[in-house]
Amino acid sequence: MSRLKRKQKVDRKSFKNSVISVFSSNPKKNYNYKQIAKALLVKKNDEKKLIIDLLNELRGEGLIEELIPGKFKLKSAVGYIIGKIDITSAGYGFVTTDSLEDDVFIAKSNLNKALHGDMVKVYLYAHRKSRKFEGEVVEILERARETFVGIVEILDKYAFFEPDSKQMPYDLFIPLEKLNGAKNGQKVVAKITDWPSKVKNPYGEVVEVLGNQGEHETEIHAILAEFELPYKFLKEVEEEAEKIPLEISQEEYAGRKDFRGTTTFTIDPDDAKDFDDALSIKKLDNGNWEIGVHIADVSHYVKPKTILDDEALERATSVYLVDRVVPMLPEHLSNYICSLRPDEEKLCFSAVFELTEGARIISEWFGKTIIKSDRRFTYAEAQNIINTGEGDFAAEVLKLNELAIELRDNRFSNGAISFERDEVKFDLDEKGKPIRVYFREHGLSNELVEEFMLLANKRVAEFIGNKPNKSERKTFVYRIHDKPNPEKLQKFNRVLNKFGHKLLLSSDNAISNTLNKVLTDVKGKPEQDLVETLAVRSMAKAVYSCGNIGHYGLAFPYYTHFTSPIRRYPDIMVHRMLFDYLNGGESKSKTKYEKLCKHSSDQEQLATEAERASIKFKQVEFMQDKIGKVFDGLISGVSEYGIFVEIIENKCEGLVSIRELMDDFYEYDDDNYWLMGRHSGKIYQLGDKVKVEVLRANLQKKQLDYIFVEEENPEK
Repeated sequence: MSRLKRKQKVDRKSFKNSVISVFSSNPKKNYNYKQIAKALLVKKNDEKKLIIDLLNELRGEGLIEELIPGKFKLKSAVGYIIGKIDITSAGYGFVTTDSLEDDVFIAKSNLNKALHGDMVKVYLYAHRKSRKFEGEVVEILERARETFVGIVEILDKYAFFEPDSKQMPYDLFIPLEKLNGAKNGQKVVAKITDWPSKVKNPYGEVVEVLGNQGEHETEIHAILAEFELPYKFLKEVEEEAEKIPLEISQEEYAGRKDFRGTTTFTIDPDDAKDFDDALSIKKLDNGNWEIGVHIADVSHYVKPKTILDDEALERATSVYLVDRVVPMLPEHLSNYICSLRPDEEKLCFSAVFELTEGARIISEWFGKTIIKSDRRFTYAEAQNIINTGEGDFAAEVLKLNELAIELRDNRFSNGAISFERDEVKFDLDEKGKPIRVYFREHGLSNELVEEFMLLANKRVAEFIGNKPNKSERKTFVYRIHDKPNPEKLQKFNRVLNKFGHKLLLSSDNAISNTLNKVLTDVKGKPEQDLVETLAVRSMAKAVYSCGNIGHYGLAFPYYTHFTSPIRRYPDIMVHRMLFDYLNGGESKSKTKYEKLCKHSSDQEQLATEAERASIKFKQVEFMQDKIGKVFDGLISGVSEYGIFVEIIENKCEGLVSIRELMDDFYEYDDDNYWLMGRHSGKIYQLGDKVKVEVLRANLQKKQLDYIFVEEENPEK
């Protein structure tokens, strides 16, 4: 170790970190003060005395332990920990564990062949530069994945597999006999077969050939494979679904509440193929309104411990990519038997409410029903009725909209937060190439459906969970959303201040009220997308759990997912549990259902990431013929390795690498979301409007590279 740099007066904090670094460099070794002094090349007596003081101080803080008088050893916080490792694109990792408040840093040299997402055992010791924790992977307990997506390169006597993911830092060595028919340059799925202890790169084999890179079908299947999501059903699953008859038995008619004579319709996107929710409306004699939220009774057809249920559980969700839906259930179920298509009698599980003109709930009923939809509306068609007051079932649509507005106003007055972002959509040609990027707007017709779905989800959760006596509370599946991280909110607020906006952080109500005001105020302004993105990032992720903590974003103390069983497995669980409890069933195993909730949350996250990857791929493809063109953009992200810029007209985000900033040496400030030039003081900050030129469009990496273009001075 190099000699400790000393000033006229020793910097105690720096000196203390140097002492810690001696221990953390050799976490299993014992030291006395003389050995520490020798390691730091310290010879002055006053500094040796300071080492003794610091050793006692570190012992008092619990960072080191005194084995025998005067002999110290780094004290591991918990000895060995077990957790999941996340590996960054820079090659180092972090391990998350419930036993520690902070993540554990793992240097690249201490990964010991751990890969992103693996469950690992870590030897823990104090970080050499801070009070946070650092460790070393000593055992890989469970691999997160066996397969990887990438390109195969075939040489004379062997082949290499280059993974697409930045989080897989190793190429695979592929023997020629393990290529499985792959040709040079093709995109494939490969898996690790062996990884000898003293070999840097693992051995592998090709398990599936996806096709030629750059082709639409190949790339879409590659995205699904990258997230280990299926793109087709096994033959036996399809056959099992086909066996289910379309006809409804007489017993089912007798055992259900009949809504076939009540005005009922669906409202969905124009490209929807499955309709799992419908609304009915009827004026009651007392002047109130009976509103039915009718949900496809998927659990009637998909029974536990069947091949259909196993498949639905494994998938847990439908996946929505740019050009297709990968359904949770086979098409015979999702698009025909369970889909609430117009003029067809369908089995439903319904939540029926009596509402006043002011949308106050007078009574509610939950149970099995049979319906017949009178009309299928697209959102655009329903919106046109709201705008003009004319069209099929105009009076009913307008009344539902009035009630929905009341429900929405009540929700926001109780502290709900308004997160509404336009969806990025693509027009694709016959080969899947994007020819136009556009944005699907969120209108009153969307909000109409949304409010009644929220109402049903909320009231079902309250019906089961809101019991005063513990003995009456039964295991249930909730959709929970934790409070935001205060540190993230503070950072978000600093960005808002730059645009003249401000959050009040004194209470949950103050946060939600001022955040809603900000989200309203930025509508139509240049910073809108940035503010909306950062608002979402500052929030916790919503997940499924049997342990209810409420839903912060919606301001609901009880919330579940009841309304989309065709595309979400948790809704099937909710239907089964609710029906059983309505009929006097005993409480279910919390341990069993918590595991199912965790799996469903994980699969939902994978599906979301796959959707984003498909959008990113099409954005890169869309920009391929725009190399050299200049666009107006907004800085949407800042990191130590560069600046992310989102083009205003098409929302295509790319990176301006820090290597391209040649005018100064720029340093990253995480607290302020900016890069600052060391000499010039020039700042690149979130939300700044910039001009960029498209430099590169890398389809394989789904990456756009930009460079900044200086504004022309009109006076020159």
